[in-house]
This record gives sequence, structure tokens and C-alpha cells, in this order.
Amino acid sequence: MEVSVIGAGLAGSECAWQLAQRGIQVKLCEMKPEKRTPAHHTDAFAELCCSNSLRGAGLENAVGLLKEELRQLGSLILACADETRVEAGGALAVDRHGFANLVTERIRSHPNITVIPGEVTALPEGEVVVASGPLTSDALAETLRGLLGEDCGLHFYDAAAPLVSAGSVDMDKAWFGSRYDKGTADYVNCPMTEEEYAAFWEALTTAQEAEVHGFEDSRVFEGCMPVEVMARRGRDTLCYGPLKPRGLRDPRTGKEPYAVVQLRRDNAQGSIYNLVGFQTHLRFPEQKRVFSMIPALHDAEYLRYGVMHRNTFLDSPRYLNRYYQLKSEPRIAFAGQMTGVEGYVESAASGFLVGVETARRLRGMEPVDFPQETAIGALGLYVSSESIGNFQPMNVNFGIIPPLDHRVKGKRSKNAELSARSLAIIGARKEDILQ
Repeated sequence: MEVSVIGAGLAGSECAWQLAQRGIQVKLCEMKPEKRTPAHHTDAFAELCCSNSLRGAGLENAVGLLKEELRQLGSLILACADETRVEAGGALAVDRHGFANLVTERIRSHPNITVIPGEVTALPEGEVVVASGPLTSDALAETLRGLLGEDCGLHFYDAAAPLVSAGSVDMDKAWFGSRYDKGTADYVNCPMTEEEYAAFWEALTTAQEAEVHGFEDSRVFEGCMPVEVMARRGRDTLCYGPLKPRGLRDPRTGKEPYAVVQLRRDNAQGSIYNLVGFQTHLRFPEQKRVFSMIPALHDAEYLRYGVMHRNTFLDSPRYLNRYYQLKSEPRIAFAGQMTGVEGYVESAASGFLVGVETARRLRGMEPVDFPQETAIGALGLYVSSESIGNFQPMNVNFGIIPPLDHRVKGKRSKNAELSARSLAIIGARKEDILQ
């Protein structure tokens, strides 16, 4: 029994691992190092764009629940993330390079996985999992259009925030701390007065953007909206979003500033920081000019400017079932962001489910019923729901999970009970799932 997995991102790596752990021979096809997408900078598998790409860790949020489900079920991605974790308050942040290198090492050393380098332009015979990512190469995308039809794919744009060196941040105008003093004070907080913010907002909303063909504000996916697009929606919009000052008291004044730009550690050494919420497609010189108006960043050294990437996803409810299999040809499955799950953790979860179910099918076993009450199941059911009229990418959230059958006071308490219910279901089925 053999399965070809196309793409060694988080979804493909997780899928390959789950298949291999269940005795299935895997050919993992990865076009790096021969060819890279604009988002890739190394030859390692499971490359992340920033240290906090795996997001919140608490069970009061849905992505925290999804991570715990995967952790309990033997996820490669979660195991490697936990081993390369860096402090980031209530989030699961990792040393990006350490994480990717560890995933690569585990994959390459597994006896049931053979890594095949080079670009895939046509689907192999036999069992195939397409996990080529949101920047699928033009040749493979054309093959998929030939298989599914010209209108199978849509496009949206994903944005990455700039990185600055820690030593270039003016700490006389910033301080370490987490919101409401939660966590271990790993964020650098860069305050702005009302006057400073007003000048910054004016410059940001009128700055020159890089050329992005086909880009329109109305088509930006809300979860990765460029900061300048958000700013154009209202003068104080940023103050209710990434520059929200709530819970951040400047120790020098004892008061909340008018606005606060947060920097998040991007590597284990703490030498690189990410501008939280500053995904952007401004021209590079404009980024330096405008972001230098943040007082603590007046002399910041930019190690990477923000960039925009084209992302591709299927109109999945038309084509995929709850196990991410192609309805018309079940030997072909898809995993990752091209299915319409949004986010690295969600991509890993789709790869996990595809790997588990493909292995079970090849071994003559019944599928695992991940119900909608679980985060893993809710994602698969969302992606395959034919009742969705205008399908758009979705992060995991409690809105796609059925409510409790009783009233619970307080959102955090309610979400905690939803997580407890899900983990009880996972616990009861864990032994069967791990077969």
C-alpha cells in the first residue's frame, strides 16, 4: 500500500506522518529546493511565516482546543511545536527555524516515508493527497482545473507582517509586558499619544501600495487584512484592533496610552520581533517611512518587510466530502489551506484527518466519526457543507461547533465547557483513532 502526498508544508507533513505511523508507504513530493514560492525562504518542511503562527494556547478559544485534540492524537506538528516552544504569554509560539528543522528531521528519518524532490505537474496514479498549499504552482493548478473545471478555484490574498531586530527598538520609548499582565511579559509594547497616532494614521492611509494584480479591499480575507486596509475603514479602527491599548498600562505613566503597537518575539533567542497585526502590502520604502513614525521604531532595522501573497483555494463544498476526499474520485484527497481551512493549525488538522482516514480505508477499516462537536470534525464538515452559498476560507471557531444543551454564564466558561465536551469525545475514541 502506497500513497503519494504532494507538498511538505504543515498539512502534507502531518498527513505523511499519520500514514507512515500506520504502516503505509508514503512518497512525499516536495518541489523545494528546486523551486520555491514567494513565501518560502528555506529548504525545510513545514515553514512558518512568523513565530506565533500557531496562535492561542488556551482552551477558551477554538484554536487552542484544536491544538489539544491534535496533541492528544499524536500529531507530528504539535509534538514539534511543543519541543521548540518560546514564551509568548497565552500563545503557542515557536522558534520558526527550530520547528521546521525538527519536522524535516522526523519526516526524513521515518522508514515508511520517501521524499521525492521536484515539482509535480500531473497527479500520480493511485492514492494521492494534494497538499500543495495556497501558492500551488501554475502547472499543478492547471492540472487541477482540468480535473475539476475552470471555475473550481478562487483566489484571495494573504499578508505577512514585517520583522525587526530587537536591538534596534528604542526601549526608552517601549516596555515589556502582556495584556492585563497575563503570561510572562514577552511582548514589547510601543505606545503612541493621540497626536502621534493621528499623524501615523494619516501617513498609513495615504502611503503607496505595492502593485498586486487583482487586489481589491472588498476581497481581502478578514483574518489577514493588511493594516493599511483596516486603517482606511475608520480613524480609530486600529485602536479597536491590533493597536488596542486595553489592559496595557505604561509603567512610566500608570495609564493606558491612546494606541499601542505590540512586538512579538519571533525566535528563541529573542533577537527578532514581529509587528503584531501589521500584515501589509505597502512598498518597502513606504513601510520604513510610515512604521518609523511609531516612536519606539524610529530607528528600527527591518529584517523582513511585509509582503502579499496570492492564495488559492477550492470551492470545496462542491467537490470534497467531510474527509477531504474528492467526491467524484475518492482516491484523490486534498489537505491544507487550498481546501478552505484558514491557518497553519487548521491545515495540520486537515492533513491529520486525511492521513488517518486514508490509512483506515486502505486497511479495510471503517472511518472515524469525528462529530461536529469536535474541532477536527467541525472543520471537515464546514469545508464539505453544501448549504454554504458563498464559500470562503474559515479559521476554526466555536461558531461552527454545536452549542451546549444547557446555559453557561460567561463566554470563557461556555467555551471551556465546549472544549471539555470535545476532549471527552476525543478521549473516548482515542484508542481506535490511534490504530
